[in-house]
Amino acid sequence: MTRQTMNSFSRCLTVVVLAALSTFALPTSARADGFISPLIGFNFGGDANCQTASNCEDKRLNFGVGLGAMNAVVGFEEEFAYARDFFGVQPGLQNSSVLTLMSNFMIVPKIGPVRPYVLAGVGLIKTHTEFTTAALLSTDNNNFGWDIGGGLMVTIVPHVGVRGDIRYFHSFQDLGPLPILPVANQKLDFGRAAAAIIFTF
Repeated sequence: MTRQTMNSFSRCLTVVVLAALSTFALPTSARADGFISPLIGFNFGGDANCQTASNCEDKRLNFGVGLGAMNAVVGFEEEFAYARDFFGVQPGLQNSSVLTLMSNFMIVPKIGPVRPYVLAGVGLIKTHTEFTTAALLSTDNNNFGWDIGGGLMVTIVPHVGVRGDIRYFHSFQDLGPLPILPVANQKLDFGRAAAAIIFTF
């Protein structure tokens, strides 16, 4: 990791940590509930198999879960997500996956049963690729990255709601050479559209 990359990551992490601390340092009367939000979605654009969110017949599902807390205005979320067959069908490629673990600061105002929100954060983006036995090669990359996005939460009944959002992910570092794949020595980037159930407590 270069000094410039490390400095960028440190600055972003500092902002997210300070934002999270300010969220949880608010008076008790201003706090809202914690939440857990299992999700399902698909990746698009950038290095993903689908180039657009609306025009792709070969969507590769991913799944994950978000955990966090939010008051009437702001929140903080830890999100884990996993995508199988991320790079789709490529000659010589047996399987691939991308795992993300992101810490996000949220601006999530409460307007009755509706919460529009935007978020941004930093975390881990891990890629794994396995090539055919003829290639005799597998690779793993653990990179720091950032994400940004937005969406909408709607409460259906007390403590239960639905959620949908679009997020964009980008790594700080190059992936390094990935034989056969068209992303050699590039910073991984992609979008994700997801729907989720949200439980508050």
